[in-house]
This record gives sequence, C-alpha cells and structure tokens, in this order.
Amino acid sequence: MTVKYFIRTFVIMKFQLQHTDKLTNARAGLITTSHGEITTPVFMPVGTQGSVKAVHFRELQDDINAQIILGNTYHLYLRPGIKILEQAGGIHRFIHWDRPILTDSGGYQVFSLRNNRKLHESGAEFRSHIDGSRHLFTPESVIDIERSIGADIIMAFDECTPGDADYEYARRSLELTERWLDRCFQRFSETEPKYGYHQSLFPIVQGCVYNDLRRRAAEKVASQDADGNAIGGLAVGEPIEKMYEMIELVNEILPKEKPRYLMGVGTPANLLEAIERGVDMFDCIMPTRNGRNGQLFTYDGIINIKNKKWENDFSPIESGGASLLDEFHNKAYLHHLFSVSEILGLQIASIHNLAFYMRLVGDARKHIIEGDFAQWKAAVLPRLQQR
Repeated sequence: MTVKYFIRTFVIMKFQLQHTDKLTNARAGLITTSHGEITTPVFMPVGTQGSVKAVHFRELQDDINAQIILGNTYHLYLRPGIKILEQAGGIHRFIHWDRPILTDSGGYQVFSLRNNRKLHESGAEFRSHIDGSRHLFTPESVIDIERSIGADIIMAFDECTPGDADYEYARRSLELTERWLDRCFQRFSETEPKYGYHQSLFPIVQGCVYNDLRRRAAEKVASQDADGNAIGGLAVGEPIEKMYEMIELVNEILPKEKPRYLMGVGTPANLLEAIERGVDMFDCIMPTRNGRNGQLFTYDGIINIKNKKWENDFSPIESGGASLLDEFHNKAYLHHLFSVSEILGLQIASIHNLAFYMRLVGDARKHIIEGDFAQWKAAVLPRLQQR
C-alpha cells in the first residue's frame, strides 16, 4: 500500500441522497469529505486506539476496502496523548491513513466505566483504566481533544444511558446530554480545525427506550442543522424489538437530507434491519472481536471455526467471499491456526469478517439502487442468522 499526502482542499462535508427504496426507508447516498468520498450504507471498522485489531492498514485498504474507520477519543487522549498527535500533524498522518476518520467522543466509555466515574453538570470525572489517574471530560474539553485528534467527523459528548434504565434516570440523563450538546456546539463554533481540512460535528440522539424522550431528543438534534446525526444508546441491554422501534421513531424526525449514524450496532441482521429503517452509517467491534474468538460471519450463516467439524474441511472459508483470503485459505487451515493459537488465525478471521460486513452493506446498496432491496433482504436474512 502506498499512501501519499497532498495539501487537502478544504471541503465542507456534504451528503447526496442518491436512491430511496420504494417499499422501505432504505437509502443509498454519497458523503463527501476532505479525505475522500463514502458511499452509503457504510460500515466503519473500529480502530479504537489508532489500530483495527489484528488488521494492517494495507488489508483495510486493499482487501477490505474500508472507506472510513473509527477511533476513540477517550483511548487516544490517554495514549498516545494529544501532544503526540498534534506533533504528528493529526491522526491521519500519525497512523498513515489517507481516508476519512470518525472519532467517538468517549460517551460510551462514560457508560462502560460507570463504576469508575462520577457525572456532574460540568462533565464526567473518571479514573484511567490504565493507571488510575483522575481526568475530567467536559463538553468543551472533548471538542478541543477531537480538534487535536483531527478526525473528519467528530461526535458530541453525551451520556450513553443503559438500556434498562428507568424513566426518571433516562429523563435526567437526556437533560444532561442536551445541556452538554449546547456547550459542544458553542465550543465547536468558537474553534477552528487544526490541520487545514473541515471537521463535522454530529450530535447524538439519546432517550433510552422511551418514545417521548427519543422524540424530544431527535427534535433537539434535528434543530442543530448539523452535517449529520447519530443515534446512540441502543444495543446496550434493551430488547431488540425496542431497538428497532426506537430507530423507526427517531428516523421519522431526523432530516432525510443528512446522513444517519447508528452507533455501536451490530450483527449482520441488525445492519439490514436498520438499513431498512433508514440508517446510513454503522460501526461495531463485533466483526473483529468475534473473529479473534473464531466466529465467522458468512452468507450461509455463522461458523465457529474452532469446532472439530472443520478439522478436515478443505473448502474455502467462503466461496465467492469478499476477501481474497476467503478463496486462498480453507476452513481446515484456519481451524488448525486457532487450535495451535497462531496469531495469523486471528488476522485471517478478522479480515474475513470485516470484508463480509463491507460486502453486506455493499450488496444492500446495490439492491437499493436496483429497486429490489426488500425482496433481497427477505431472502438473505434467515441464512445470515443460522448457525
């Protein structure tokens, strides 16, 4: 892989809605950023600490064809630290990736580290999971950090409400998130990008599983007239039917002319259900995490490659798969790599799963454009979920 850095044209992010399915709310679009174009629906591999686990950037670009990757503000703030990222000239130059990047604001870490943090009006005080040191994230400091990291798309700071939260907790949490959101946009308007290209701030719809809270949050977010909007606080413990219900409700309110990003979701079936409901962008650690544990996603169902049944199966990992590795390596070999704890097994499985997710959203886009998305989804969905 050869990456060349040019002086970037300062491109204001824009979204072109190209096709909408006639029977569903599925959409195909095009996002333009200073670091390139993104066709939607799109899946973003998670590169939390500036690295997609077990996958080299050459594979991300050439085998997986990732159009955009995701980094995490909390982790990058702790290591390598903002000073190093600024000295490098931003995250793109630091990791040598010349395509778009999105950074999560750390709101999910506020949720996942709830036993190690305190929330108050000014922000979230937490102890580092690395050394126990104390830190304070405020809406203002998070925007400053994300400016220094330098992603093309940055997220507003919020509290990710647990999926099983009671109504009163969810209401108070949403009110805090909304006050933080105003401060995020204020800080964003007061500051400039640091590396000569445009950054877009996406607000996040919270509200747990309560219709009135989600509706209120979506209306607040829509009123910001941001370059794009996100839906957070789902796939965090609520019933799956509720997740789909909340997506439908929120997408009735969020503007159709802006991209919609569903954060942290999910399985291949989740992606297709959300695409049907009008979502454009996704991220999830599942393809790489599950791959490192020997689980492969395919159009013929979910495979646990560690099972003995694959010991002498010399067929390709997936015939007609999205990655060249799918035809190059067979199931028996990948089973062997996992049985002897070879790191190459984790790499091959991770590349396969990410390439499959790219193939899935790419196929969804193709069928949206061709006008038969609903029929295609109905045909493939049962196969995706079988084991």
